[in-house]
Amino acid sequence: MSDQKTALVTGASRGIGAAIAAQLTADGFFVVGTATSDAGAESIDQRLGDQGAGMKLDISDADSVAAVISRVAEIASAPLVLVNNAGITKDNLLMRMSESEWSDVIDTNLSGAFRVTKPVLRGMLKARWGRIINVGSVVGRLGNPGQGNYVASKAGLEGFTRSLAMEVASRGVTVNAVAPGFIATDMTGALTEDQTKIMLDRIPLGRMGEADEIAATVSFLCSESAGYITGQTLQVNGGLLFG
Repeated sequence: MSDQKTALVTGASRGIGAAIAAQLTADGFFVVGTATSDAGAESIDQRLGDQGAGMKLDISDADSVAAVISRVAEIASAPLVLVNNAGITKDNLLMRMSESEWSDVIDTNLSGAFRVTKPVLRGMLKARWGRIINVGSVVGRLGNPGQGNYVASKAGLEGFTRSLAMEVASRGVTVNAVAPGFIATDMTGALTEDQTKIMLDRIPLGRMGEADEIAATVSFLCSESAGYITGQTLQVNGGLLFG
């Protein structure tokens, strides 16, 4: 049986998730990346080749989560690395925000991490080794008008990270979060020139981050070298927020 460890990366079809999946593959993991559509899963499958696989996953559905985790164990091994990256936005000012806009974002970004982490954790505890990385956001600390739902989900993810880290540290499992700032992705690419300038003026380094820089941070936290780091949120934001 191969000693190769399996990593599960949710939301891996594009942007930061795709970069993380590619980096962990380069690090020697067998990577299973998930997407919300068959087309997204197929694109992951093609990119990762024989060093990984793409699977369709609805993290709002416990049955879908159970099916994917079972399938991962069949084609590889129980994941010892989990990157909770899947997330959505449904922006609106609070006075205009619908119940579904609030609950959909919380259910995907925060409850989704719970649904995936709980069953994956069993294998890590049995192996007495594991790495869980939750992808947050700088706005989880800063706040952002019109994103009360998204900000709450990302702030909650940081609290979840700290609490879980305390629960599983004695079994050799570390739990950390990475909080990206403004990263060059499809989402930021849709901003106007004026919006981009306002954003860049707030960043001491004067540029957006790259998805590969987030992936490199996640890669480090998955490594043996990061074995004494747990319960932390690493801010990767060009100096937009310190601490």
